[in-house]
Amino acid sequence: MEKTIEKRLMRDEVPVELTWNLADLFVTKEAWETELAVIEKQLPEFAKFKGKLQNGASVLLECLLLREQLYIRLGKAGTYVSLLEAGDGTSFANQSDSAVYSSLATKVYAGLSFINSEILELPNGTVEQYIAEESELVPFQQNLIKLLETKQHRLSAESEEVLASLGEVLDAPYKIYGTSKTADMQFASIEDEEGNQLSVSAALYEDRYEFSPDTTVRRKAYESFVGTLEQYKNTFAQVYSTEVAKQAALSKLRKYDSITEMLLDPQQVSLEMYNNQLDTILTELSPHMQRFAKLKKKVLGLDQMRYCDLKAPLDPEFNPSTTYEEASEVILEALSVMGPEYKAIMEKGLKERWVDLADNVGKRTGAFCSSPYDAHPYILITWQNTMRGAFVLAHELGHAGHFYLANQNQRIGNTRPSMYFIEAPSTMNELLLGQYLLNKTEDKQMRRWVVMQLLGTYYHNFVTHLLEGEYQRRVYTMAEKGKALTAKTLSEVNHEVLADFWGDAVELDEGASLTWMRQPHYYMGLYPYTYSCGLTASTAVSQLIQEEGKPAVDRWLDVLRAGGTMKPLDLLKHAGVDMSTPEAVKKAVAYVGSLVDELERSYE
Repeated sequence: MEKTIEKRLMRDEVPVELTWNLADLFVTKEAWETELAVIEKQLPEFAKFKGKLQNGASVLLECLLLREQLYIRLGKAGTYVSLLEAGDGTSFANQSDSAVYSSLATKVYAGLSFINSEILELPNGTVEQYIAEESELVPFQQNLIKLLETKQHRLSAESEEVLASLGEVLDAPYKIYGTSKTADMQFASIEDEEGNQLSVSAALYEDRYEFSPDTTVRRKAYESFVGTLEQYKNTFAQVYSTEVAKQAALSKLRKYDSITEMLLDPQQVSLEMYNNQLDTILTELSPHMQRFAKLKKKVLGLDQMRYCDLKAPLDPEFNPSTTYEEASEVILEALSVMGPEYKAIMEKGLKERWVDLADNVGKRTGAFCSSPYDAHPYILITWQNTMRGAFVLAHELGHAGHFYLANQNQRIGNTRPSMYFIEAPSTMNELLLGQYLLNKTEDKQMRRWVVMQLLGTYYHNFVTHLLEGEYQRRVYTMAEKGKALTAKTLSEVNHEVLADFWGDAVELDEGASLTWMRQPHYYMGLYPYTYSCGLTASTAVSQLIQEEGKPAVDRWLDVLRAGGTMKPLDLLKHAGVDMSTPEAVKKAVAYVGSLVDELERSYE
């Protein structure tokens, strides 16, 4: 049999219809460069406000309006260059443009840092008086009050300006991690049983090989993947250790009791809510997922359930394929329950090149949605013609629909809710897609496959990211006790977290311990655990939609339009869910248990 060698395309070889349309942001690179020049030219206009914000409500309003317009321009310019780099991180031009933008953004934030400092220096009650005198300040009220609440954690105006001017330096760990992963990491190719050479990349491993029904290919790809992680472990440990040291230093400077308290503050989440989310899922979900792992080992006839086998499909011969176009139609049908306005947004996203589907050298791994103000959202995904990809696409469309509605209905400063809520609209779409597919079929094999996809959603949010959250919790505790964060200690902590959760159901090799290197989320504050918060909320609301229909949908759309104008607990209370107690978490975990029950019954 003739051997084949799989070739990955370079970015400029990808058909344009598989890429997102960045011309909707800037028609040309030259237009983007012109915009940067305009932003830089606007910056000196703020000099007239320096030292003058105590001169009355009209002065503050003029300053805030000018800053608002500058932030809109800066956001679009930043999105443009970040999307270029996400499409091809190996491009020196993209890397250079990203550095140019980053330098400008740092200059802007440093130049405008005096605004918040001066507002905080105003006598008590002045801001409230300004708002009472000037009605056009009302849209800024929430953020002004939120700013005043940080007063005890602010440094002097000079110190805040110094910190802002060090923005590029403080962001360096994240940038170094991202560049190393997309531009430098090389993975050994593997051979399948026919002798075909298969390329391996971080994106291909996470999007294709980890889900491969071929145990030989899946395990070989895993060895290639963790083999490269092993080569970078000391560098990545140093980078992550620097990130943690930065957070520790900032939390002390700002007089927080801990890193965790500092990172939870902007989320408007209490320490009790945070610990409750982690503790409840870790304790109550672990037995269900151990049952799931043991069932998978038995059904697949594996010699042992290895860490790299956890995402193997249960029905290896049944992996429904679908084109992007077919998946789009199914998603639109599934989301019809959300009403015509929401469905129309989804159609625009799927058909007007909001989505980048390509697989090319240098493309960022995973999937994300970027939603610049005064423009439409953009979605990155590496499309592999599987129905699983439809769930990932539906997830990112949930983010797109959320911010499309929030951006339309709120000022730029009021569009983003707490990170605690961010993953609710995205996981909602996955649940609605799963429910739609289950309602459409009585076929035992297809139903089992859909249950597996829903379990995939819970695995991603309640297992992968939740365990990352627990890992973060332990790392921050170690750091605050003065323990060194080396490749060895970080891998040991990761192994302990995995072992505590999986027990004797999964064989954990040394490569599994290195998986703390996989995700950029550790450089984004307390982000990982919030995936489980969002899915807890969407589980509850999706059940309300099934029970109530339109009234529950209308409340949910209200919540999406509200953006960041309410605290996360209030947003969810409006949707009909109380997240102040463990009950919603327990109910969501029980639902996961019921999915595992159905799987076990289907194999009896």
